[in-house]
Amino acid sequence: MDPTGLTSTDPLTDLLKGVRTSGSVFHRADLTGAWAADFRHGSPLALSVLLRGSAWVTPEGGRPVRIGPGDIAVLSGGVPYVMGDEPGTEPDVVIGAGGLCTTVAGEELAAPTMDGSWDAEHAEGTDGALMVSCLYSLDSGTPTRLLATLPPLAVVEAGVGTCPVSHATFREITREEAGQRVLLDRTMDLMLITALRAWFTRPGAQLPAWYRAHGDPVVGAALRLLDAEPGHPWTLPALAARTGVSRASLARRFTALVGQPPMTYLRERRLALAADLLRDPEPTLAVVADRVGFAGAFALSAAFKRQHGVSPSEFRLRETGTRHGA
Repeated sequence: MDPTGLTSTDPLTDLLKGVRTSGSVFHRADLTGAWAADFRHGSPLALSVLLRGSAWVTPEGGRPVRIGPGDIAVLSGGVPYVMGDEPGTEPDVVIGAGGLCTTVAGEELAAPTMDGSWDAEHAEGTDGALMVSCLYSLDSGTPTRLLATLPPLAVVEAGVGTCPVSHATFREITREEAGQRVLLDRTMDLMLITALRAWFTRPGAQLPAWYRAHGDPVVGAALRLLDAEPGHPWTLPALAARTGVSRASLARRFTALVGQPPMTYLRERRLALAADLLRDPEPTLAVVADRVGFAGAFALSAAFKRQHGVSPSEFRLRETGTRHGA
């Protein structure tokens, strides 16, 4: 059992459990001819699904990637990207924070909606690309570990994962009826979780060392203990005793498979969890420190600043200010 309520013994569940959105932007675009949009919304996670046609996605500083019908593009870390009919098409629309649409010159346009497109030139039709896009605003902040694990652009091909949004689903979620907001939020959660599960379990997936190490009988057991009880006052001898090997054997095997010693892994895990908790403005620093296993607020603050380069208070102000549009 997880006494902290923070982790799971399943590494994929641990990665995905923070994916729960509220009031995020969900829209479609029915696009024909030459088109391109510059996405600069800064959302920690975004997703685009093509129901028809094809498009090119180019993350800032990255190479263009083509997506086709049924493919899902997951963009992470708030990195700007361009989507268009071809890699060389110049954007004429900018999607900013909260889904605000402007021209390249900064003139505000009508917001994209699920039953409309960016402007009158992109009329409904049977040709071109039909795209559903989501910009996520997660309830408790985006899990630090998930963002660290994902590339700026992850494309799940139609043959690898099944997108849960069909044309029939699309018609249902566009109906203006009671409960629509909740239906949209949960549909978005399902879309993203389905895409990420397919990404992490696809053949040949390049997974982090700690994720792969969960399959080792000794190191996997140690990882599950540390992840399930990060607030426990662990020591190397205590962890070795729980896994049934000597501390020298555990340290050697853990370092070889995970890439760092057990106690270093635990410290970084605690700091990542602290960052997630600090995205909530309510708990005090002392409460956060206690939940993730630091001796007190001062110890957490010192370790956090060494790891992140800012104090917990500065980190919280930056994160909560961004999320609430301050």
